[in-house]
Amino acid sequence: MDAFSIKDIEALTGVKAHTLRIWEQRYALVQPKRTQTNIRYYDQDDLRKLLGVSVLLKHGRKISALSKLSSEELHQAVLHQELGVLPLDERLEALTLAMIGLDESAFRRLLSLAFDQHGVEKAMMDLIFPFFRRIGILWQSGSINPAHEHFITHIIRQKLIVAIDRFTSLGDADRNFRGPQALERSSRFLMFLPEGEYHELGLLFAYYLLKARGQQVAYIGSNVPYPDLEVLNVQYRPDYMLFSMTSSQANSSVESYLRKLADDFPHCKHLVTGPLAVQAADTMEWTPPLFLLRDFLDLIEVVEHPHRWHS
Repeated sequence: MDAFSIKDIEALTGVKAHTLRIWEQRYALVQPKRTQTNIRYYDQDDLRKLLGVSVLLKHGRKISALSKLSSEELHQAVLHQELGVLPLDERLEALTLAMIGLDESAFRRLLSLAFDQHGVEKAMMDLIFPFFRRIGILWQSGSINPAHEHFITHIIRQKLIVAIDRFTSLGDADRNFRGPQALERSSRFLMFLPEGEYHELGLLFAYYLLKARGQQVAYIGSNVPYPDLEVLNVQYRPDYMLFSMTSSQANSSVESYLRKLADDFPHCKHLVTGPLAVQAADTMEWTPPLFLLRDFLDLIEVVEHPHRWHS
């Protein structure tokens, strides 16, 4: 059973608990259920309905009229309306609706609109990653399963690959396409996920950021065994190795992995990101050639102002 507390609903829809209770009493918008221990909860149909109401209220619709629509009617009104140039944070509810309903066409359309109207970089930073943080509550409550995660990450991954491929197909010399972010001086980046790591969406976006700034990138992908790095290092001679540590090192020492990497490949800088790397920052000393990236802004700083960042 998909059960959401009133705090969950408030976090996911932006509707304050006090407002929600008024809607329940005045318009019978939703009817919360009760557990055997008399605790209020809302189901997935309630969530879909409240998400739809939240979006449409921002477009000038009246709560009195919206309360008469079913959750499916609200869903269709949100996902198939012609959206103008909206602030990115106003698309969160629509993306959540599309994900819950596994509505691929709607999710793709919403994503394409955000990319086209705001640019890939801004859309990813101000919409997609906040979207993942916001729906984290759905994973915690068990209201969405891995199928939902695979559904949305597959679509976003495809969009990023297409955006990256535009740089590659046009060639590194095309400064006009890359725009003002492109730098005259480029470095060589070797990008990978260590063995056992498979969550590459963030790394793909980092790939995009680097290509947009005219950097040379060898993107190796996920689950790269350590011995392969020795071969890649000899063949590519990177200035930077960039990788993420999310889960694979949970049962071993993150610090020992990083120290070994620094000892075996001392000629290049190692840019490390991910939750496990951030956790390790509290227990180990980060000294060159190891550098912790806490977010994508750190990566941009590395590329655009390397001397300032490393000083």
